[in-house]
Amino acid sequence: MEPLTEQEIRASFVNCTKGEAKRLAVPRDLAERPWADLDYLGWRDPQAPDRAYLVTMVDGRPRGLALRCPAAASWQTRRSMCSICLTTRDGGVSLMVAPKAGKAGKQGDSVGAYICDDLSCSLYVRGRKESGSGIRLHETLTVEEKVGRTVANVTAFVARVSV
Repeated sequence: MEPLTEQEIRASFVNCTKGEAKRLAVPRDLAERPWADLDYLGWRDPQAPDRAYLVTMVDGRPRGLALRCPAAASWQTRRSMCSICLTTRDGGVSLMVAPKAGKAGKQGDSVGAYICDDLSCSLYVRGRKESGSGIRLHETLTVEEKVGRTVANVTAFVARVSV
């Protein structure tokens, strides 16, 4: 993924108002992010633990989603699989829900997916970050094929929200 500016990130959101996008907390460490290893930029809002954000490239343009998610809880130890990167983790995956874009979202329609709590799918797939006590199922796919699958999964999620 190519590095994005704060302005590009704020302008990319499809499921919130311009005012909401202007007020959301964008990471301050954009220059230090491992952009070459990212399939999407994802982060949790430090002031609102029930909010997360995801920005990816779709057809050469950044597309962002505002997500609702449960606050991380240390007591959750159920093993779950992320629907984006297919990493299995103990307590590190949560249902994240995105209001749909446009009229459907204003009427309360939403789309959910089980996603890694820290939104670091790209780093797990590439082996740059360990998934903790969870296990990674043995696959015969190459890292490039896993990356392709991750990109396809996140793009499909963004498409379901954007429709």
